[in-house]
Amino acid sequence: MNLLLEYLGDPAHWTGADGLLRRIAEHLLYTAITLAIAALIAIPLGLWIGHTGRGRVVVVNIVNGVRSVPTLGLLFLAVLLLGPRLPGDIAFLAPSIFVLVVLAIPPLLAGAYAGVDEVDPQARDAARGMGMSPWQVLVRVEIPCALPLLFGGLRSAALQVVATATIAAAVSVGGLGRLLIDGQAVRDYGQMATGAVIVGVLALLVDALLALVQGLVVSPGLKPVPALRTRRPNAQHPEPAPQAG
Repeated sequence: MNLLLEYLGDPAHWTGADGLLRRIAEHLLYTAITLAIAALIAIPLGLWIGHTGRGRVVVVNIVNGVRSVPTLGLLFLAVLLLGPRLPGDIAFLAPSIFVLVVLAIPPLLAGAYAGVDEVDPQARDAARGMGMSPWQVLVRVEIPCALPLLFGGLRSAALQVVATATIAAAVSVGGLGRLLIDGQAVRDYGQMATGAVIVGVLALLVDALLALVQGLVVSPGLKPVPALRTRRPNAQHPEPAPQAG
């Protein structure tokens, strides 16, 4: 803890090419790029599967299969396959983003599919009865009702990406993982502890931000309502007896 506080308290560690501010910015950039690419792939596919009912078995197999893939092993395999075909630093950055996208797709896909799949059938029938086309039913009814689960998938994906983006440093890419890799190389435990703590705090802040956006976007009617508390009767304050008639 003392080494952690000493590292954070040194102004020289916050600025410069290897400073904390730069590493945090790199980490957030990798996370944003990853979530954007994964969302463009997974959310439309999940919405289509939930809307049409086709490919449900594929969703389960993809989600379970990808979650069992060792992330670090996949990263080195991607570097070996893609690295020689790409120029400069992109040869290491592109494989890292690819692996993080693969990691982020399952929760996004599952959230989008489950959100649409669990829409009340009566709401769909009412929309069709009003003359809405299948596209209008998806956009005006199913997607708004699916937002809670869709945001749940997004928040889960964001947490996983923020935590796992540290592996990019294993192939000479930036981000907060550099604090862990470089600190381990010189046995600077204060630097390593700083990297681990900032990653954890960053994950919590990203989740809190997405929760705030979810609260602003999701309709109040779709938010869970807390159960009403019932006061248990006791000898001092008995419940009033029902009156006949």
